Amino acid sequence: MHKHRIGTDVTVLADQTEVPGIGHLPINAFVLHADQPVVVDTGLSLPDRDFVSTLSSVMDPADVRWIWLTHPDRDHTGGLYDLLDAAPQARVITTFLSLGILATERPLPMDRVYLLNPGQKIDVGDRTLAAFRPPLFDNPATTGFLDTSTGISFSSDCFGAVMATPEQAAAPDVADLPQAELAERQVLWAGIDSPWIHHVAPDRFAEMLAGVRRADPSWILSSHLPPAQSIATLLDNLLPTPQSSPFVGPDQAALMAMLAQFEPVSA
Repeated sequence: MHKHRIGTDVTVLADQTEVPGIGHLPINAFVLHADQPVVVDTGLSLPDRDFVSTLSSVMDPADVRWIWLTHPDRDHTGGLYDLLDAAPQARVITTFLSLGILATERPLPMDRVYLLNPGQKIDVGDRTLAAFRPPLFDNPATTGFLDTSTGISFSSDCFGAVMATPEQAAAPDVADLPQAELAERQVLWAGIDSPWIHHVAPDRFAEMLAGVRRADPSWILSSHLPPAQSIATLLDNLLPTPQSSPFVGPDQAALMAMLAQFEPVSA
């Protein structure tokens, strides 16, 4: 994982995964260096990832007070239970629905949970975090938040894009990326991750995005995009999404064609 800072308040823990035939998807977690430190999501659930070890290079995991779980998908929960063991004071900020989803595999201890709904706020010592529902999401338990001290918005999957190269996926700022390509890839990801958007009226979606514009965040930190300070660009890029062509993934015939291109591996 790559690590870099956004000002003095946030460390980005940037990972990625390849999406065959499409590109490289950023997988970001974050550390908010508040008076009561907050870890936002905990990375991929893959056996070769050690989220707590990566976090240890940024801060002592025992000092973590809050784990903000934007939603319980497996690319956000990889180090969750290990971090709970390493951070005995930490509680997981999540929703009732998220708690239920997690319980189908491994329930969270109830004394380690803090339920917070979109529209509510929580005090983490030196700042307040205001929870909101992002304009796009793939899981109904999704909750992002705005750090009212810095104006940084943590948007979960919303605004993401599958990038063309690993280098683009690891970029420190979306301003460093080819902008026309970024717009195309944002729309593509929106249709992949939130396919319901094609059933939303364009003017209704524009108003949903306008809510983000009115909040005027200083940065948008998406789970699946390099950090972005050019907020208007991200919003404008997504406006055409409801009228874009729905994503259709490979079928079995396409899968067999792809497999036929692989070279056989000798025993």
